[in-house]
Amino acid sequence: MKTLLALCALTTVAFAEEGWKPLFNGKDLDGWKANEKPETFAVKDGELVVRGDRSHLFYVGKENDAKFKNFELRLEIMTKPKANSGVYVHTEFQAEGWPAKGYEIQVNNTHQDPKKTAGVYAIKDNFTAPAKDGEWFTMDITVKDKAITTRVNGKETTTWTEPEGWQPPKGFEGRKLNPNGGTIAIQGHDPGSEVHYRKIEIKPLP
Repeated sequence: MKTLLALCALTTVAFAEEGWKPLFNGKDLDGWKANEKPETFAVKDGELVVRGDRSHLFYVGKENDAKFKNFELRLEIMTKPKANSGVYVHTEFQAEGWPAKGYEIQVNNTHQDPKKTAGVYAIKDNFTAPAKDGEWFTMDITVKDKAITTRVNGKETTTWTEPEGWQPPKGFEGRKLNPNGGTIAIQGHDPGSEVHYRKIEIKPLP
């Protein structure tokens, strides 16, 4: 038991030294704010369960004043069959609707939408699911200056660099990186979708 406790202590120290900061405490939604349908989001057994009508959960906590410009975001995710969700970066809270600002990183392994997990939605899509329903996987999102890179279980999936003078496509006019950064949001897509998030942690970059 002493050996196990010592190992846990070392792991905690190493985690802190690496600069990672948890955004989700596994207990409740402290630091987060939902818009249209708060009941879409629940915490159960240490997991964020996303299931219900369209809604978005925005990080509004104290970490970096909820303003992230360059960073690495790491999430542990499990999708259920035909589930759809997404992770927004460089966004901001809005009372209703699909977030108008920032980029969405898709979470979808078997939903009918052909745009699959770890693509930059409607901008640099990924059409091959990199993970399976019912299994936990890690998705990393790195935003550095004008570049967005995603990885699933350590394997690079998508890279997108926002060009100078970038003009997003019609219907996605807000797909831009904010020079001052933005917050993180989790998407609840539809009542038929169920997605679990077990860890949400961030490491600010220079």
